[in-house]
Amino acid sequence: MKLAILSRNGKLYSTRRLVEAARAAGHSVRVLDPLRCYMRIGDDGFAMRYKGRAIDGYGAVIPRIGASITRYGCAVLRQFELMGSHTPNPSAAIARARDKLGCHQLLAAQGIGLPATVFGDNPDDTADLLALLGPPPHVVKLNEGSQGAGVLLTEKLSASRGVVEALRGLYANFLVQEFVAEADGADLRCFVVGERVVAAMQRQAPVGDFRSNLHRGGTATAIDTTPDERAVAVRAAQAVGLGVAGVDLIRSRRGPLVLEVNASPGLEGIEEATGVDIAAKIVEIAVYGAEMSDSGKSARSRTQRPFNMSRRRDLTRV
Repeated sequence: MKLAILSRNGKLYSTRRLVEAARAAGHSVRVLDPLRCYMRIGDDGFAMRYKGRAIDGYGAVIPRIGASITRYGCAVLRQFELMGSHTPNPSAAIARARDKLGCHQLLAAQGIGLPATVFGDNPDDTADLLALLGPPPHVVKLNEGSQGAGVLLTEKLSASRGVVEALRGLYANFLVQEFVAEADGADLRCFVVGERVVAAMQRQAPVGDFRSNLHRGGTATAIDTTPDERAVAVRAAQAVGLGVAGVDLIRSRRGPLVLEVNASPGLEGIEEATGVDIAAKIVEIAVYGAEMSDSGKSARSRTQRPFNMSRRRDLTRV
């Protein structure tokens, strides 16, 4: 099958592993920088070009769209979808995952556990907003942040108010969450592919920090997750609409709580920690989805053919 990987940098570990896995499975694969893709949209159809040449015929597209180019990257991916390509992570699902507030609303509506979260806009409501959340410590998160950037821990109410006021002064979008102390600076990254968790690792924050992201100096070890944790991770990915996701959980007294659903999870840390060939599993689900989509199109085309009059006479005799 002809595959495309949307990535700004073909040398990145995750992109290289996906290319290797696709070629090992006998597929044709090409890395496309989404910012070099440009589109034509009209009532006569959809077209796309890349560095002066037409893009078409890709059975499946695996997106590796960074947070900084979410809007344009999703537009490019949507164009692929409209042109008939399958993707395990649709453009609409990626957009939902990147909006932390909207994602939390979706998860809560499905009854999935998560830290209590508050959000507000008017400075006059800050005191009551924080009262809704409860006493500090509080975790303040930028709505579009990633890899631990834009996440702050405030240990006093005055500090929470100060951070909220400063962010409002910068016109930043943010939310505030309860701090779950029993997690002890650790979280679980559950890598969901399709309907199961294919690998999981525990990430531990470095001394003096509460963020366990590997980009922030956290350490990773393979871990056996419980059936409940795996079920929550799969449900969270499905609630957002992702076929491939990194679901971050923390263990709490009230069960697993979802911190984030990552639509473009890195492969390096978790493949090294677990030894699982996750890239191959992503390629497999992308190709399988494309094949099922093609078979569905073929079935629909058969049912939409003009009715055969001779067949009608046969049916009436029965």
